Order: sequence, then C-alpha cells, then structure tokens
Amino acid sequence: MFIARQPIFNKSMEVFGYELLFRSGSHSKGFDGVSSSHATASVIGNLFESGIDQIVDDKRAFINFDADFIRSDLPELIESHRLIIEVLEDVEVDESLIERIKHLKHKGYRIALDDFVESYDDYPLVPFADIIKYDLMMTPLETLKVPVANALRHHKILLAEKIEDEATFNLAKEMGFTLFQGYFFSKPSIVGKANHKASTKTQYARIISELKKEEPSYQVLAEIIEKDVNLAYRLMRVISTRAGDDLVYSIKRALTYMGLKEIERWINILMIQDLGENKPKELMIMSLVRTKFAEAIAIHGGLKKIKHEASMMGLFSTIDAMLDQPMSEALSDISLPNSIKETLIEHEGTLMPIFKLVNTYERGDWDEAYALAKKMKMDEDSLFDAYMDSVKWARETVAIMGMKG
Repeated sequence: MFIARQPIFNKSMEVFGYELLFRSGSHSKGFDGVSSSHATASVIGNLFESGIDQIVDDKRAFINFDADFIRSDLPELIESHRLIIEVLEDVEVDESLIERIKHLKHKGYRIALDDFVESYDDYPLVPFADIIKYDLMMTPLETLKVPVANALRHHKILLAEKIEDEATFNLAKEMGFTLFQGYFFSKPSIVGKANHKASTKTQYARIISELKKEEPSYQVLAEIIEKDVNLAYRLMRVISTRAGDDLVYSIKRALTYMGLKEIERWINILMIQDLGENKPKELMIMSLVRTKFAEAIAIHGGLKKIKHEASMMGLFSTIDAMLDQPMSEALSDISLPNSIKETLIEHEGTLMPIFKLVNTYERGDWDEAYALAKKMKMDEDSLFDAYMDSVKWARETVAIMGMKG
C-alpha cells in the first residue's frame, strides 16, 4: 500500500488539513475507489486501524470518494469532524447519490467537489457542497471570475489546487479563495538576504564546521552554544527528553551525554527551525519528514553506508525556501559533504535516487515511486512503513521542540 499526504493551507498559511493520496498496490492505478470498492476498503481500513492522527495529526483528512464508496458505510469509519469527503469529478449523479450525500451531511460530514469544471449554476451537487476545489492547471484563475462570485454569494468555501508560486497564491486570496494546495510554500521567493537569517546561518555554520573536524572539541562546541542563550535553552530542552531523571549541569555535559552524531542531527534540526522563522510551519515539518524518510530509504535500499548523508540531504532540502535564496547560496558556508550539495544544487550524484524517491512519493506519483523503489530493491510495504514512521517521528520531534504543527 502507498499513502502520502499533501497539506492544505488557510489564508494565514496554517495547515487546515491534508489531502490523502493513496492506492493499495503497485498494480493499481491512481485512486483505487474508482475501480474497486474492495481496494478502497483496504486502504481506509488500514488508515482506521493505524489511527488517522498518525498521518493528519489533529487536522482534517480530505479523501477522494467515488459513487460506490459514498454509498457504502466506509466513510463513517472516520469521525465526521475529521473527514472531508471529496466527490470525484467523474461521478455519475443520481437521486440515490444525492440522498446519501444529504444523509452524510446530516451526520456532520462536509462535502467537497474535487477538480470542479461543471457549470456552477447547473451541477446538481453544488447545493450540498461545503467546499469547491478548482485545479488551477485545468481552470486558470482568469476563467473563474463569474463562478467564484456565485460561489461566494452562496457562502461556499473555495479551495485553489495546484498553486505553484506565491503570486498565484496572492491572486487567489484576492479573488476570495480561503484554502490553498500546492508546493508554492516550499519554493524560495528571492527577495534578497535577511540579516537575521544570514547571521543565524553563520552561527550554526561554526558549530557544524567544528562537528566536521576529525576530532571535534566538546569544549569549543559548548563555548559557541553558551554565547546564544536561546540556542542553549533549546538544546537543554532536547537533552531533558533524553536524560530522564539524570541532572545535566552544563552545556558541555549535555553535549557529551548526546554524543557527536546525535548533536549534529539536533543542531541541524534547530538550525532549520530558526531559519524557518516566519515561514509556514509545514516547511519545517516537511524537512523533518524528509530527513527520516531519506534515512530509512538508504537503510532499506542497501545504501546503509550513506544513511547519515541521506538524512542531512532530506533535512536541508528546503533551506532555499527558508532563506529565500538559491540553493547554491543557501548552502554556502555550511560544511556539508559534497554528495549533499551535488544532489540539492546540481541534481546529480549518489544521493539523487533517494532524493527523487522522496519527492515522487510525497507528490503521490506512484508509478514513478514504485519504479524507483524497485531499482533500490525496496518493496512497497517497507516504503509505506518508512513514510508513516517518518511522519510520526516528525510529529514527536515538533512536540519536543515546543512547536505546534
């Protein structure tokens, strides 16, 4: 089984929910509910058993349903306040489907019309829809002025899908859209250097440079960290979750308690958090999911020797967006292995297969993801488990760091 999530933001760039993309196996195409209720039941059943919180946290789950699925009892496995039922664009609407949707709405479920291209005034499901999704690749904003005005007049929530840049996001907001989906949030807006972020990156670069030496000095590391009370506090907070009842009396003692590899992991994470200030939290969460997912792919894919590099590559894969700089500039002055810079800047090198697999999986490009996984001798169950474990680890890490997801 494959499953991935794509964030849906509100106007404040906070995560409102996640659309769940899935299929039950490598031989099925796209959303399994279209061809088989049994396959769909398998996916929803697994989601129900493993706990929906594990993949969408406390947010809402947007799930595509075909007509057979809607008529079944399966949607009611998930609580109404957690689920938004996306009606696929090619469903055949009849009176029985309308009655079933009325029943689900009565039970508190919200209905979204997916990839809406029909006439707003004539489509029979419009009166029952809470959310209308427009795919901006299929229906550009300039073609939507009249239907958007009609939808807003009827108090519909409008969701703009496949937004690829900040300009489109801002234009959609101006038109009245309040929910947004796409990878625009993970791309840099090149507006020049931010002094605070540049100085933050330099500070962390000193720590990473020391960690990369043949014999790093705990004393030097402690002296750098002690000069930043905020960093020292946050590092001690991390240590406290590891030390349990053991008392840690100094920064140096805290560092020796962690060990060099663990220090490097946490320093990198703290740096990503700091550099991501005033950016959507989802960007930080994406980095955390990627760092664990890339590491797991390296381990299961027979590349255990480069698992640490794979982990760092995943973590730093959004640093250009965090700094609003080209990747080459964002990674300057940071002592990273050449393999990481080759992948993130040149899109080549030994880590590129892992990077490609991470990206294709999170975008729900299942055919490409399966082909890449197969080349690495990684089966789909291991890939699914690695992704779910990565999402869980990212959520726990965010909690340790005192962030709200």
